[in-house]
Amino acid sequence: MDLSAFMTDYIWVPDWTPEDDAEARIVYFRKEFSLPADALKSKHEIRISADSRYKLYINGRFVQEGPQKALDLKEWFVDSADTGAYLMPGKNVAAVEVLRYPAPSASMGGANSNDSLYRTGIANLYIEDADPEEKLFEGRSGWKCALNREIRIFGEDARPAPIHAQEDVTATGLFAGWMDAGYDDSTWRDAAPKMVFDVSRGDAPGNLMPRTIPAQRHIDKRFVEVSAVREAPDQGAAKTEFEAMLRGEGVAVIPANSVVTVEISAGAEECGYLGYKLAGGAGAKITTLCSECYAYPQPPRKSPIGDVMMESPPKKGDRTDAENGKLHGHSSYYTAAGYGTPESPERYEPYWFRTFRYIQLRIETKAEPLTIVGFTYRETGYPLDVKTTFIVSDPTFRPIWDISVRTLERCMHETYFDCPFYEQLQYAMDSRSEILYTYMTAADDRLARQCMEAFRRSQRPDGMTNSDAPVVKCNVIPGFSIYYLLMVHDHMMFFGDRDLVKMHMPALDAILAFFDRNLGENGLVKKVGGPLMSSKYWSFIDWSEKWNPTLGVPSATNKGSGAITMESLLYLYGLQHAAEMADFVGRGGLGEEYRSRAESLKKAVRACCTGKYTAPDGTVHTLIQDGPGIDDYSVHTQVFAALTGAVTPEEGRDMLLATVGNSELPQSSVSFMFYLFRAFELCGLYEKTDKQWDLWRRMLKDNLTTCVENDTDARSDCHAWASLMCYELPAVTLGVRPAAPGFAKARIAPQPGAIKEASGDVITPKGFVHVEWKRETDGSLSLSYALPDGMEDTAPAKAK
Repeated sequence: MDLSAFMTDYIWVPDWTPEDDAEARIVYFRKEFSLPADALKSKHEIRISADSRYKLYINGRFVQEGPQKALDLKEWFVDSADTGAYLMPGKNVAAVEVLRYPAPSASMGGANSNDSLYRTGIANLYIEDADPEEKLFEGRSGWKCALNREIRIFGEDARPAPIHAQEDVTATGLFAGWMDAGYDDSTWRDAAPKMVFDVSRGDAPGNLMPRTIPAQRHIDKRFVEVSAVREAPDQGAAKTEFEAMLRGEGVAVIPANSVVTVEISAGAEECGYLGYKLAGGAGAKITTLCSECYAYPQPPRKSPIGDVMMESPPKKGDRTDAENGKLHGHSSYYTAAGYGTPESPERYEPYWFRTFRYIQLRIETKAEPLTIVGFTYRETGYPLDVKTTFIVSDPTFRPIWDISVRTLERCMHETYFDCPFYEQLQYAMDSRSEILYTYMTAADDRLARQCMEAFRRSQRPDGMTNSDAPVVKCNVIPGFSIYYLLMVHDHMMFFGDRDLVKMHMPALDAILAFFDRNLGENGLVKKVGGPLMSSKYWSFIDWSEKWNPTLGVPSATNKGSGAITMESLLYLYGLQHAAEMADFVGRGGLGEEYRSRAESLKKAVRACCTGKYTAPDGTVHTLIQDGPGIDDYSVHTQVFAALTGAVTPEEGRDMLLATVGNSELPQSSVSFMFYLFRAFELCGLYEKTDKQWDLWRRMLKDNLTTCVENDTDARSDCHAWASLMCYELPAVTLGVRPAAPGFAKARIAPQPGAIKEASGDVITPKGFVHVEWKRETDGSLSLSYALPDGMEDTAPAKAK
């Protein structure tokens, strides 16, 4: 029986074993073919995908990577690639490097703990010509494959790196030149096509959907300098040689039977694929440590979870202090085969991109010297095109803007990231802010659409969405479902896509129904979570230092009923925004229901959570409690009481003045600053934001090139929820915000704060809005602005 009619273009290694599928593996595929000159075309499109990841090369040249991260196991993404510019007359080689990740494990560490990467039950490479008449790339014939067992992929412990694919490679030269024509692949196996009955068309990987976001950017870059030489037979000579090598003007030679440790600076925090070019040096071991900064080691500390000691994060100060600080981070290993020459070097590129500002190379040679011919990187990330420009009187705003934009860029890949150096997960609270920063700087919603869809698909039977998505495990923070709801509202205001809002409304209604079902007799949200790992759900609010024992949860969670007011306020905020979305999609009755529920909740907050707080100076203030009937108070609860209208702006003003900067009470960390700034603005206190910017000014003083994750332990030096300037400057200082869905109307209402004058061009989905203003001697603003076609004006609010 002829089975060719049942073959697909899904292919894999024919002798793949269950043991192979239990480990992260690198598999090579190659196909060699000849093309006469008259058969070349300027465009030759193919379709390509893989489980879990692929890198495509044509004639040794990198083409692209993919596929786009899957959002669940119902669909899988497939990419288009134009190979025309890479093909040439004569022999050609298509080469694909596939990373197959194993199924996720229950443990938090290890190579199979990549929580954001879905894996199907079918290891595969899918490849075919877009034109069915073409047969150059079709998967079902002509492909050879080999499993590279020289590469061992491993993870590190859960605290520093739960998902990174670190590598330990002992090269032999077996695969030298495998991407080139003429390579001897006679020992490779013929790739085995999957049959139609092996691949369901209704689920992943058979249900192929086109990529929804642009391909990642790739920019070849060089390192800037050697920041330190820690050990070498001749440290001065080593520094000179390495810096010449980094510039591409020489090589660095490590003598036989010696150890050289050098530390190299990229000049700023980067995400990129490291590239090594080596000559000789058989058996030489290169240990590569990627680090964000120089920091100062600290003694072990007691874990907040259980009575055990744990490693303390290093103390951070001047991030460039190579003299007194040390580099901390993730290490990988490469043992050279030794076949390279300066003219034809041994090459190595780790499969996963690395995040780094500094890199430490420790090189230990054996019986022969090792020559480093080149050490570079290929920067990668989402192709963000920042278009908003400005001039402002405060000279600190420009450098804060610059590190904020860089942070946003580093935290945008195929998803938004919390931090690229650690988890690389797309969290709802983080991403809601990062999406707004993207809108205000680039008016680009493509990654935002992916983000919202990921959270929609993560919804659980009780209505909660995962706190991070895409993700293969449960990790629910109840309030984060509201941040997803706010994303959809933000998109409505900026882009006015009614169909998108309609698609998300059922999920949003289910979220609100969860909170409604969990209302207590007092009309407030009951205890629905608690501290991390001690409850079904984690009721994280912010990384406030005073909440550290509860890991970001208000201390009221351990008192009285355990309910926290912030979850009622977040529910209230969600109802108010959902009502506007219901109106937008023509469901006015639902909108009225949401408003009615919101009013009842607002009354319950005032009735059950209003308390009296005595300040250190003896002044008594009326504040909103962190838990109903619990005399705990924080900045956070006052902020959301004001934002939801549970208190008047005048009441909110006193509440903020009593709590912000009060060392007795939990303060906002970086993650919550966006909402603090909104409350300052609402309550007529925007000038108070100038002091808050001191946090970012300290970042500059400490020589950061990106914004810190938080101002408590500063775990990561790069977290885009801290890219606040990307919103404040265009939306508030210049004052450009949507006043109606789709930016049909603009509200131009600059809030000067401590600024004396500003001008700029703010990008919107309808084009640029130009704004100029200057504060006059009497305190008034001299304001002018120009709107693009299709955008209506609204009367500007009185500047404060």
